[in-house]
Amino acid sequence: MARDSFNEINITPLTDIFLVLLIIMMVIAPLLDQQGLNLAVPNNVEVQDVKQDNKLISVIVSDDDRYFIDENEVAASQLENTIKQKSKDLPEGLLILAQPEASHGAVVKLMDKARDAGVTNISIAES
Repeated sequence: MARDSFNEINITPLTDIFLVLLIIMMVIAPLLDQQGLNLAVPNNVEVQDVKQDNKLISVIVSDDDRYFIDENEVAASQLENTIKQKSKDLPEGLLILAQPEASHGAVVKLMDKARDAGVTNISIAES
């Protein structure tokens, strides 16, 4: 009685697994490009030069996430209205002066409010 030995490997299950993985990657790959923010890389500009330009709205974000425009504190709920009023006199954009311990969320909230107010040119600097 002679035993038949396997001389070939059945690659059908292996092929099925690779095809399933390929389909999964094809479905997931387009979704990976939609994550994140589209940000332009800023140029290094001296803050003193920008502050001398009177056509920018300067907003300071303090370490405890409070907003100051012209050294007056502005509540987060009033940011959009205040920026709209200021942008009539200062049309060139917004300069965000963030203190080192200011949270990222406070700066992003200010950027969102500025966009909602119609400001298209936003610069960020550390104060």
